[in-house]
Amino acid sequence: MTTHIETKHPFNSLSPATYRASTIVFDKIEDFVTRKSRQPDGYSYGTTGTPTHRHLEARIAKLSSADHCVLAPSGQAALVAAVLTFARAGDHVLLSEAAYGGLKSFASEWMHRLGIVVESYPADASAADIEPLIRPSTTMICLESPGSITMEMADVPAIAVVAKARGILTMMDNTWASPLAYKPLLHGVDLVVEAVSKFFSGHSDLLMGSTCTNSFHLYEQLREAQATMGLAVGSDDCFLALRGLETYELRYREQSQNALQVARWLEAHPAVDQVLFPPLESDPGHAIWKRDFKGSGCLLSFVLKPASQKAFAALFESLNVFSIGASWGGTHSLIAFYPAELQRARRKSPTDGPVLRISVGLEPLDKLIEDLGVALSVFQFAKE
Repeated sequence: MTTHIETKHPFNSLSPATYRASTIVFDKIEDFVTRKSRQPDGYSYGTTGTPTHRHLEARIAKLSSADHCVLAPSGQAALVAAVLTFARAGDHVLLSEAAYGGLKSFASEWMHRLGIVVESYPADASAADIEPLIRPSTTMICLESPGSITMEMADVPAIAVVAKARGILTMMDNTWASPLAYKPLLHGVDLVVEAVSKFFSGHSDLLMGSTCTNSFHLYEQLREAQATMGLAVGSDDCFLALRGLETYELRYREQSQNALQVARWLEAHPAVDQVLFPPLESDPGHAIWKRDFKGSGCLLSFVLKPASQKAFAALFESLNVFSIGASWGGTHSLIAFYPAELQRARRKSPTDGPVLRISVGLEPLDKLIEDLGVALSVFQFAKE
């Protein structure tokens, strides 16, 4: 992949140029007729990108220790495109119970229409859990570790070894950790998806996804799928993501440190029954996290003592610093609610109660803890 963008004029800027284009023009008819031969790296039509897109793809690839990267209009689009690119009618796909909700919905409501058989596996799976599920028709294992709601840790390197021995592709949603904490390609995974919307952009103002790989063959197919499915990404959004990457490491470090402090504070609170966060020594997935990961991220979940829906509503409505929302990785702290029914519908879950998930932003730590403290006091009063 070309990482240097050539300029034909004596103007240099610290800010990358934004190339906006739907149509790519050509000097010669021969160039136009053979334009598709420029793929996967070159330019033939705006759908597959401009130099601004290639600049961002190169930055993400470098962060991920990858040779290639393809952008998508959202993290969900990147996940779906990867599945549709490599799974066919009659294939068997293994999907983590902790997978992103959008991917699980796509699997349950759409993949069967295409004749793809989907089977779920425990979110905290080991290689021994995966091996009995593999069929002759298994073509892909979809991973997410930790799970982005209940935070289970799968043994990704061991699962990747099993998959490679059987010729099965592995795809991992790495958005919880991002490349600063975990690089799945270095642990044997074939395809790594990130929601650029989250840590990379960092300001809750764009939707984008990316898929990285070290295989040129897989990259060619992903680029072709991008063109065929019309998965275009706007150049201005690419610029915003590039700007976000300038502060990514600083934001990640601060948010991770504060998230760990918030998790420890929650763990000691009498209203809290359980904190789901692998960096905590008490978490069931801590050993795998400590072995493989280099950072703790900003996303954690917790379970409260049993209470009425009224008490939960009172908690949420008393918050001032945390906003109610379902994303993470931005500068503003968020909190989301996942009803007990979602946990009970799974074969295996760390809890059968409601889960509260928080994304720690860049607000001062004392303000975050104060806000949660007031809300938990309101919760305790309302449930009595």
